[in-house]
Amino acid sequence: MARIWLCAGGAGFFLALLVLHSHFSGSPVLREFVFQISWRTEEILYRLDVNWPKHSEYFTGATFCTAVDTLNGLVYIAQRGDNIPKVLVFTEDGYFLRAWNSTVDTPHGMFATSSLDEQAIWITDVGSVLGTPGKKGTGLNPLQFDNPAELYIESTGDIYIVDGDGGLNNRLIKLSQDFMMLWLHGENGTGPAKFNIPHSVTVDSSGRVWVADRGNKRIQVFDKDTGVWLGAWNNCFTEEGPSSVRFTPDGKYLVVAQLNLSRLLFVAAPPVGSIGYCSVISSIQLADQVLPHLLDVSGKTGAIYVAEIGAKQVQKYVPLKSYFPSFHL
Repeated sequence: MARIWLCAGGAGFFLALLVLHSHFSGSPVLREFVFQISWRTEEILYRLDVNWPKHSEYFTGATFCTAVDTLNGLVYIAQRGDNIPKVLVFTEDGYFLRAWNSTVDTPHGMFATSSLDEQAIWITDVGSVLGTPGKKGTGLNPLQFDNPAELYIESTGDIYIVDGDGGLNNRLIKLSQDFMMLWLHGENGTGPAKFNIPHSVTVDSSGRVWVADRGNKRIQVFDKDTGVWLGAWNNCFTEEGPSSVRFTPDGKYLVVAQLNLSRLLFVAAPPVGSIGYCSVISSIQLADQVLPHLLDVSGKTGAIYVAEIGAKQVQKYVPLKSYFPSFHL
């Protein structure tokens, strides 16, 4: 028995040394070893809400994106297909409200903004031409996009757009609320502040912009005011790059979708002033070919809504109360 405890103690000590050494030495081999171990001891943070929505028959196409209007408790869903409603509206409780098919051609990403005075839904449409009518391109004056993937809008009205889901552009643009360009990173490549299919963008409460650089299998981070590159995460994405990024309302976790792996990751948000390395706290493995494309998070309940183009549905995941005591579900 003493020998068993000695072996167990030695193994624990060896693992602790690996963690410390990988942290200080930056060894990619050791980091990968520690990362794989962390997956086997991960926490359970969310569960599937099997009762959402109340009637799934309204999903009649490939569901590409979703957006949550937290103030009014609404969930918007955009889908693709012929002769079907392109935008569906549900309550956060799962009740269908309405749909429309006008003004939208081939939706890709969407974002909901809401105040006491007005509501707005912003949609990136890769079928219609944004900017100059009848013309796609790389121009900024007037604004011309080519396959814009997604956008994120702050409460100030500032707009962040990732433009380049397989089109001419591979860029991140910040615009003011009156559509004046504030800063831009716009070059294809693998180096810092360069992109290969920038696919999703979000902003945290510390003033950092997070971009899912899908083709480069990494997340890049920028200062929202200056556009300065702050760092990148790639150690979590050796198999496949991220397709969507959003923060939980408490700011503790970055929720990441991986399309072809049909997987959701919950990554610990780094402290202010340090990007560090990607650390997976929890994950949800979906069924094969579900293909989670883009997701959004309710700022009130913390619920995650995932648009799945393979399964042609949107699923809702709710946080466990033990981990998010401030959320009342």
